[in-house]
Amino acid sequence: MIRKAVSSDIDLVAEIYEKILTEEEAGRTTTGWKRGIYPTRQTAMDAFASESLYVLEEDGQVLAVGRIDRNQLPAYADADWMFPASDEEVLVLHTLVVDPAAKGQGRGRAFMHFYEDAANTLGCKCLRIDTNVRNLRARRLYQSLGYREAGIIPCTFNGLEGVQLLCLEKKIG
Repeated sequence: MIRKAVSSDIDLVAEIYEKILTEEEAGRTTTGWKRGIYPTRQTAMDAFASESLYVLEEDGQVLAVGRIDRNQLPAYADADWMFPASDEEVLVLHTLVVDPAAKGQGRGRAFMHFYEDAANTLGCKCLRIDTNVRNLRARRLYQSLGYREAGIIPCTFNGLEGVQLLCLEKKIG
């Protein structure tokens, strides 16, 4: 079940972030994230406060998390979007994560389907996402779901300097 997060989910979300950062530091995954900079417990708290934090829960365990809103990052202005849309017609997914212990079991894909269904319900014309260009796992997932790479934007991303931010889009509706 995917649902809007509740306050008791914050610690669980922060734990998933920490697990992914541990995987990054051990060289078992490549997100480009850094412990203490992004993502942090504050990342989850900010998403919760804006009512945009969603969790995938199974058997009482939070296994995947993402932030869904209409907030396009400033770097998005430099992307080569093929599908023009007003801010109200775009839904954005940020910081999609799956607990490393639950990876490879379709939870990221399920979260993406939830995100696309939410966009359709809201009458959006376009989906937009970003990831670090080095995050090959995310890139493969997004490509398999029909997302188009709209450009690589060099930027500082959530306090991380020197990021090559890959912007992706998909037309819906």
